[in-house]
Amino acid sequence: MSQNRIVIDPLIVAFVRFRFAVIGFFAILISHTGSAGTALMQPMLDDAQGSVSRPLPPEYALDLRGAVTLRICFNWSCARRQTMTFTSKDMARLKRYLALCPGASLHNRLQRVRIGIWQMELLAQTYQPLLANDLAINDSEAEVEGRMDCIDNASNTTTYLHILRDIRELAGWTVSSPTVRRLFDITAVHWTAVILDTETGQPWSVDSWFRPNGHLPMVMPLSSWSDMKKAWEPPFERLNVSPRSIDALCDTPPP
Repeated sequence: MSQNRIVIDPLIVAFVRFRFAVIGFFAILISHTGSAGTALMQPMLDDAQGSVSRPLPPEYALDLRGAVTLRICFNWSCARRQTMTFTSKDMARLKRYLALCPGASLHNRLQRVRIGIWQMELLAQTYQPLLANDLAINDSEAEVEGRMDCIDNASNTTTYLHILRDIRELAGWTVSSPTVRRLFDITAVHWTAVILDTETGQPWSVDSWFRPNGHLPMVMPLSSWSDMKKAWEPPFERLNVSPRSIDALCDTPPP
């Protein structure tokens, strides 16, 4: 008696294999770049430990409900890394704070960047209280849990900037890679996060290292940062004030 055999078209086999390969590729891409639409996907974030010599690339994932899961690092040179989730309520509150500084002027756009980084640093500190131990620069921080050097700050700030971009709260800016100055001077090497003005193409430094975690970062043109200018001195001091009220940061307060 003859046996029935099922013959599968080789083209169908090839198509199925290709389809799963494409799905796998995009799953990896989304989990590592933080693109929106990952609600059904478990984020694959790196919690490996160990110091590094340059800022880590951003790793985060947004979900459809508005929450974001991200990796932050601390204890100098990303020696310790942690994954945490900012809830949809956290992110909604962040957006309300950003809305307090409307307007399209360069000053207001820079203040919104500062507000966004400040608020996400506070959120990170809520989920990892050790970050409250971080001080401005690196003075007196040796062996203090939660301390952050310029590599930690540039890593985390760049991640926060990517998230602000993806939730459409970085109007007028694109995010660039962190930049270093005096790389071969072990006593003065310093990293910063960088944004680019979409109107002019000018790069700006967003430097969180000069203030403790949970404070407004310093912003200044990258060329001035590279020249070792001080963001708290003229002509940049007005950009880097720390008033009691968010309204006082902005040229155009909300109506």
